[in-house]
Amino acid sequence: MNENQKNSLGMPTSYMLMPSANSIYYPNFQADSRQRGEFATHHFWATRYKANELYAAGDYPNQGKKGRGLPQYIADNESLDNEDLVVWYTYGVTHIPRPEEWPIMTVHPAGFKIMSWGFFDQNPVLNVPKNNLENS
Repeated sequence: MNENQKNSLGMPTSYMLMPSANSIYYPNFQADSRQRGEFATHHFWATRYKANELYAAGDYPNQGKKGRGLPQYIADNESLDNEDLVVWYTYGVTHIPRPEEWPIMTVHPAGFKIMSWGFFDQNPVLNVPKNNLENS
């Protein structure tokens, strides 16, 4: 949200993350994959923008050590107020296959939307001229 930009109702303009179905990260807490991929232990992270912080698991996750990437990026507990932000959203699907899905598995969509919140005073399509609607 941008505290410096208010909408017609006096509220800050912002964006909203709308997740769809998601799953928890199942590897054991001592598993090597969990140690190197700690970003997957939480669905949502937010950090200040820094040009050298590019990868949620750190620069070299297959050779890295515990605590690299997002856990390292947030370790300093910097304030996010009035800063350029990076939102890190982790999503996935835990799929238990059925016999009917072998050898070709069906698609299981996963995703999210980022929606504006409070940028407009009303629905922006309310002002579309009628003749434009007839020609589409």
